[in-house]
Amino acid sequence: MTDTTTHSEGSQPIAFKAETRQLLNILIHSLYTEREIFLRELISNASDSLVRLNFEMLTNRDVKDPELPLEIRIIGDAEKGTLTIKDTGIGMTAEELAENLGTIARSGAKAFMTAAAESKENLSDIIGQFGVGFYSAFMVAESIRVTSRSYKPDAEAAVWISTGEDSFTVEPATKAERGTEVEIKLKEDAIDFARDYQLREIIRKHSDFIGFPIYFGEDAEQVNRQTALWRQSPREVKEEEYNEFYKQLTLDAEPPLARAHMVVDAPAQMYALLFVPASLERLVFSPRHEAGLKLYSRKILIQEYCKDLLPEYLGFIQGVVDSEDLPLNVSRESIQSNRIMSQLKKLVTNKVIDTLKSLAKDKPEEFTKFTRQFNQLIKQGVAVEQDDVETLYPLLRFHTTTHPQEWSSLDDIVGRMKPGQDSLYYILGEDDRSITNSPHLDPYRKQQVEVMIMTDPMDSFMLLKLRKYQDHELLNVASTKTDLPKLTEAEAAEKEPEKADESDLSDLIEQIKETLGERVTDVRVTNRLSDSPARLVDPDGAPDQSIQRVYRFLNKEFTAPKKVLEINPHHAIITRLNDLDGDDPLCSPIIEQIYENALLIEGIHPDPASMIGRIQTIMEKALK
Repeated sequence: MTDTTTHSEGSQPIAFKAETRQLLNILIHSLYTEREIFLRELISNASDSLVRLNFEMLTNRDVKDPELPLEIRIIGDAEKGTLTIKDTGIGMTAEELAENLGTIARSGAKAFMTAAAESKENLSDIIGQFGVGFYSAFMVAESIRVTSRSYKPDAEAAVWISTGEDSFTVEPATKAERGTEVEIKLKEDAIDFARDYQLREIIRKHSDFIGFPIYFGEDAEQVNRQTALWRQSPREVKEEEYNEFYKQLTLDAEPPLARAHMVVDAPAQMYALLFVPASLERLVFSPRHEAGLKLYSRKILIQEYCKDLLPEYLGFIQGVVDSEDLPLNVSRESIQSNRIMSQLKKLVTNKVIDTLKSLAKDKPEEFTKFTRQFNQLIKQGVAVEQDDVETLYPLLRFHTTTHPQEWSSLDDIVGRMKPGQDSLYYILGEDDRSITNSPHLDPYRKQQVEVMIMTDPMDSFMLLKLRKYQDHELLNVASTKTDLPKLTEAEAAEKEPEKADESDLSDLIEQIKETLGERVTDVRVTNRLSDSPARLVDPDGAPDQSIQRVYRFLNKEFTAPKKVLEINPHHAIITRLNDLDGDDPLCSPIIEQIYENALLIEGIHPDPASMIGRIQTIMEKALK
């Protein structure tokens, strides 16, 4: 290091907390084959320090060395076995050195170790998320000295020293300029990390797009491209450059599903580079641990996580937005009310939606991957979007009764409508397997009419908005108000079952009412059922099923309406039950079981295990 360090007399070592010692043990031993990532982490820390100073200087020029260039310098000395990373960033006081580098509260060591134990990802891909990246230097270090001087004009320099074992010291130091120097005394088997060729390769791989220049030595050339990739013409950027930029931004080893590169002059001047991740789960371990895009004004980062550029349901989008029209000193509060921001949000949102539509059209297999990860968020968008909600409809995908293994768009389903069919049909339920056996589907199965399967909790919220697609109304097959699809001539020519005379079943209906009591509001015959003995429907005047489910998911005070039990007069169970003598001991348990079977298939049975005793009783009596 260029500057000398002064040790104060009587300086006492400060013990690392137990968790920090455990962390160091993990990093030193478990990540041996991925040791190069320590340099990525130290450069990232230096870049963060420069960003913080840059932001500070937007409103405060009373800083030390205000004219000092914002840069990173890396000095390797293989003969001495040392590597130094210097920045001219915000710097630290002695207290901040001890707090940031020595205590568990700020290091996030415990959280990292929990993630390390549970995660299937490489630890090198998640280390930066928890603020413990600095400690990775101990994978290659015999000892580390961090000398820093704060941007505050009156602050004194200090040095933090540790061998990575049990303790560290913080002492006064001499350092003329603002910023931080990390000097590593390399282990014997890590000397190559002080050689130029190795350093160049690591920087190219991990830090090529850092927004500040990285130099070798005191006067050597710049080694990173420092390219504001989003400000280049899309025709000039190669595929691998986009993917490398995305990887450095997110640490996601899997390429994005899609990207959008925007250069816009009106109604607002803007550059943007946006990415659609391949997996929602991978974002959990991204160093970008909050939703939001990086917001720049004239290539200066003014907000690391800007949540005002996209609606919440598109918060998974990764990338950067840069505008010449935003003032450098724009605050969080003024961002939210800034007219330019509303224009940028509309431009970015429309571009993301158009990009997803193009992905669906041009790469349907890739869009299927997107659907598996993000379909619920698109439904959320339909539920909450106030303007132009129809633009999201083409992105929705559903399983259906006729295509249960595929993801079908609304256009796909409209294209498969039967002749004479005017409406689109859906059924709500708890899971795909039980819903396919629902008695509500009997007439639709019989006529081979496609029904959308909706088991996602967000479906009920979505249906509050999605009432019609094109000219086709969406109807719930469980509603008694839903008309059956019109029969074709061939279907109409087939012999329909004769309508049952309800009087033939009057005694059975009365017995069912007496057995079930106040659990149902009515019992009646229906001709809608063919394969099922009975079904439960809402009484007239009850709230729509989707509204009932919304209340339930929101834990709102709401008493679900008691159901009407409709029975199928042509089903063998009902006809034989009608033939039994009313005093037969099988009547009551069979009626109870018919009712509870209907509860179960509706997903509203409070205690399915309670049926076991009755089922065994019915089996015993049947076997006799």
